[in-house]
Amino acid sequence: MTEFPDIILYAIPFFIISMLLELYVTAKENIKTYEKKDAFTSITMGLGNVFLGYFSKALVFLSFFYVYENFRIFTIPVVWWSFILLFFADDFSYYWFHRISHECRIFWASHVVHHSSQHYNLSTALRQTWSGGFYTFIFWIWLPLLGFHPGMIVLQMSISLIYQFWIHTEAIDKTPSWFEAVMNTPSHHRVHHGSNPLYLDRNHAGILIIWDKLFGTFQPELKEEKVIYGLVSNINTYNPVKIAFIEWINMFKDAFSGKKSLKSRFLYLVKPPGWKHDGTGKLSGDLRAEWEESVGSK
Repeated sequence: MTEFPDIILYAIPFFIISMLLELYVTAKENIKTYEKKDAFTSITMGLGNVFLGYFSKALVFLSFFYVYENFRIFTIPVVWWSFILLFFADDFSYYWFHRISHECRIFWASHVVHHSSQHYNLSTALRQTWSGGFYTFIFWIWLPLLGFHPGMIVLQMSISLIYQFWIHTEAIDKTPSWFEAVMNTPSHHRVHHGSNPLYLDRNHAGILIIWDKLFGTFQPELKEEKVIYGLVSNINTYNPVKIAFIEWINMFKDAFSGKKSLKSRFLYLVKPPGWKHDGTGKLSGDLRAEWEESVGSK
C-alpha cells in the first residue's frame, strides 16, 4: 500500500520559528499583533487539534478508503499529473467547505473557533477546531469516489493547511500584483478575518483566490477600511474549552429551547449564523446592506 507522511507534524518546528521571527519583526516595526493570553490560547487550541487529529484522521481515512475501495468510478494512478489534478480538486473542495462553514450554522459551530481571536498573527493560524475534523471531511468525499487515492487526498489537504499558515500575518502588506491576482495572500486573508460588514463572509480561498473571484465572494483589502478582527459578537474569553464548544451550546439552545415548530428547530442547524425564526436576526448580507446604506447616506 502506498504510504504518505503526516507532514503537519514535520511542519511544527517551521511554525515555531516563523512565529518567533514574526514577533521580532512586528516588535521592531512597532506593530502590536501579539497578546500573550491570546497567543497562548491559539497555540493550546492548535495542540488540541493535533491530538484529536489522531482520532478524526482515522475516521477520515476509513471513510475515504471505504468509498475508494467500493464505489470509485475510476482508478487514478499515483503519478505527477494526478497530483496536479488533485491540487485543483482539493482547493475547489476547500473553497466550498470554507464558504458553507460561514453559511450553515452546524459547520460554523466548529469553524467559529478560527475566527474567535481579535488579533491577527501566525499563532492565529493555529487556533483550530476540536470538532470539525470529525465531519467536515464530507466536502472531500467526492475525491475518492472519483478515484483519487485516500493517502494522496489527506496529503494534499495537509499541504493546503501548511500553505495557509503564512498568510495569517500583518508583517506582509502586499505581494506582487500577479501573485495577488491568483493566490491567497495575507492581504486577502486579513479581509476574511474581518468583522467589518464590508468584509464579512469574503475570501474563502485556501491556496487559490480564483474561486472567490469566480463565485462572487472576493473582496480586496481597502486602505480606507482597516480590518477589525474577530466576530460580530466576540466570545471574549481565553478559555480553550469554552471557545471550542460555546457555539455548539448556543446553537442547540436556540434549536431546542422555547416554543418553536419542528421546522424552525431544524433551520437553526442549517441556516446561517444570526438567523432567527421570528425574523429578528441579521445575517452578514443584512449587516453589509445596512453599512452600505449608511456609507451612501454620508
